[in-house]
Amino acid sequence: MASSSASSACTKHIFSSTLTSSSSSSTTSLLSFRDTTISIPKLLSHSKHHQRFYFAVNNAVKTTVDTTLPSSVSTTTNPNDSVVAAKPTILVSEKLGSAGIEVLRAFGHVECAYDLSPEDLCKKISSCDALIVRSGTKVTRQVLEAAKGRLKVVGRAGVGIDNVDLQAATEFGCLVVNAPTANTIAAAEHGIALLAGMARNVAQADASMKAGKWERSKYVGVSLVGKILAVMGFGKVGSEVARRAKGLGMNVIAHDPYAPADRARAVGVELVSFDQAVSTADFISLHMPLTPATNKIFNDHTFSRMKKGVRIVNVARGGVIDEDALVKALDDGIVAQAALDVFSEEPPAKDSKLIQHRNVTVTPHLGASTKEAQEGVAIEIAEAVVGALKGELSSTAVNAPMVPPEVVSELAPYVVLAEKLGRLAVQLVSGGKGIQSVKVVYTTGRDPDDLDTRLLRAMITKGIIEPISDAIVNLVNADFTAKQKGLRISEERVVVDSSPDLPVHSIQVQVSNVESKFASAVLDGGQISIEGKVKYGVPHLTSVGSFAVDVSLEGNLILCRQVDQPGMIGRVGNILGDENVNVSFMSVGRTSRRRKAIMAIGVDEEPNKDTLHKIGAVPAIEEFVFLNL
Repeated sequence: MASSSASSACTKHIFSSTLTSSSSSSTTSLLSFRDTTISIPKLLSHSKHHQRFYFAVNNAVKTTVDTTLPSSVSTTTNPNDSVVAAKPTILVSEKLGSAGIEVLRAFGHVECAYDLSPEDLCKKISSCDALIVRSGTKVTRQVLEAAKGRLKVVGRAGVGIDNVDLQAATEFGCLVVNAPTANTIAAAEHGIALLAGMARNVAQADASMKAGKWERSKYVGVSLVGKILAVMGFGKVGSEVARRAKGLGMNVIAHDPYAPADRARAVGVELVSFDQAVSTADFISLHMPLTPATNKIFNDHTFSRMKKGVRIVNVARGGVIDEDALVKALDDGIVAQAALDVFSEEPPAKDSKLIQHRNVTVTPHLGASTKEAQEGVAIEIAEAVVGALKGELSSTAVNAPMVPPEVVSELAPYVVLAEKLGRLAVQLVSGGKGIQSVKVVYTTGRDPDDLDTRLLRAMITKGIIEPISDAIVNLVNADFTAKQKGLRISEERVVVDSSPDLPVHSIQVQVSNVESKFASAVLDGGQISIEGKVKYGVPHLTSVGSFAVDVSLEGNLILCRQVDQPGMIGRVGNILGDENVNVSFMSVGRTSRRRKAIMAIGVDEEPNKDTLHKIGAVPAIEEFVFLNL
């Protein structure tokens, strides 16, 4: 444990479990339900009155309570309106591949009704058990309310679920599933097609010839062999692009905070930092999700660090590129060419300078547009929907965490703590290696066998993964998502001398085999360590590395390692005050008098760069880090 007092209080080590990709347990067995389940919404951690979110989900996911009921019984607001039908009704509101339709028809009644208005969809949905959409149909709160409790599952035929109100779906007991894997190869192939086509000016030469010209000297291309390709995002699509690029004779490097090093080595790819990737590459292929952290990550500053003449391919998300900055980089010759399948606004404006640029090749979001991919997506989503209607847990579920009501009620105060410790941990990591191994230690004053940590583990996983990923993490998919990201989660439950009335005394999160932005958070064993407790219903950070602190995890946090001397609190406080940054909490932990200390400062606002620079310039401050909670 991080603090000596916690270590001495431990009476015995009780339980240890590990979740890895090699685990023999399936996702379903890891998430087995008790006899009674309820669902809490994705945003439970932001509610002070979590009880009002309780609702029964026996009409959404089958549990042991309702196994005697036929799956064809629909649940409505009026029990007298319940109708026993031979098969469930599945509404398909947008075109779906025939193979997927056949899977659905083998299980239920399928109605294909395309181009429904929002009003028509609301009228029709109350007679449906399942709904399958693509990107065009908006599954709003109004639609879910109109379902009157009968709708059990919404299937999104594709990856993105922006058109589905996940919070409302969870509240109404409706499972949401997507199809994230079927279009992987199609997207990778399109990325390679754009890469090769851009290098050899295929689109421009084709347009020239169709205009009656013969301009061989104008469209001299560049070779791919021996060139450095930086794959930004080494997930499913990125790794497939890397394999194909290696086959073309390219030297491939990659940046991804979660990619396991052994998986990269197996493909012959070196994982590097973001700065090294963008500064050394001849070609850059983007496969990262659009998150707050990656929004416009390719901007003026990023382009300025690139080799002159670099070429960029984007088949991921348009928003990761600042399109105005890209136009400027193209005009300045920093970027020689770009090949784009995705854009910040789709369809883009006809007079877009980027679209019309002579050195840009564009396609209208065709990454998943192959016959095979469309059929694959149709089958994947159909099987997920049918499985959900059967009461099976889906590995592609993106909502509806389900836990027993008594567990939710007891652990609710610790849910926020768990997620914020995860968020703190991932922000303390630096370098291109990424998080691969996390250890969570729960201390408790009761028998650890009575401590159900699934919800806490899911929230820690959520805190670690969501800030730098487009994954949506909850109890249903937390273990699956962690394995998918190559994240190994181990847990320990340790008995301490504490009140058995409280389920958890403290939670400690340790991250191994990584570099840290804040060296003081690293224990002698080399692992980043943070620990927290719930005090008076509020999550508190109680230790950072070997330093004891006590600061409320509300707002944002500044950690400073300093020489322990008088006046430090005043100096830093004055800097923040002068910049109108309000300090909510402050705590100082030290190793011994007049030596090293850590100052933890809770702030309501995010200080600007100048303010942080002033703090760092204080002579007695040896290192500091700003953490956004």
